[in-house]
Amino acid sequence: MKLNVQHFNLRSTHEVDSLIENRILELQPRLQIDEANVWLECRYESSPAFGVRIHLVTPGPDVFAEGRDHTIHAAVRKAMSEVESRLVHRESKRRRSAQSRRIAPAA
Repeated sequence: MKLNVQHFNLRSTHEVDSLIENRILELQPRLQIDEANVWLECRYESSPAFGVRIHLVTPGPDVFAEGRDHTIHAAVRKAMSEVESRLVHRESKRRRSAQSRRIAPAA
């Protein structure tokens, strides 16, 4: 997996970068991630000021998520929570599809 973290108006810190890396690596058993692109930004003129955008490149449809909050840590948590909910939705959709194929009567 290739991980790209870009910072806009925000200093790169080991604490935040390792938090992002660990949270994305935790997804690996559930999802094959070929590339992860993460944008961290701070817009002092807006509120909430901190934003995180995540783009996970996967063999199937890519996963996109965003989070905004008053601290960078909270914004990361919100974005990762959105990634998690998208994965849960994807997994439940896959299960429903598999069940409907088993239940469908033969023609």
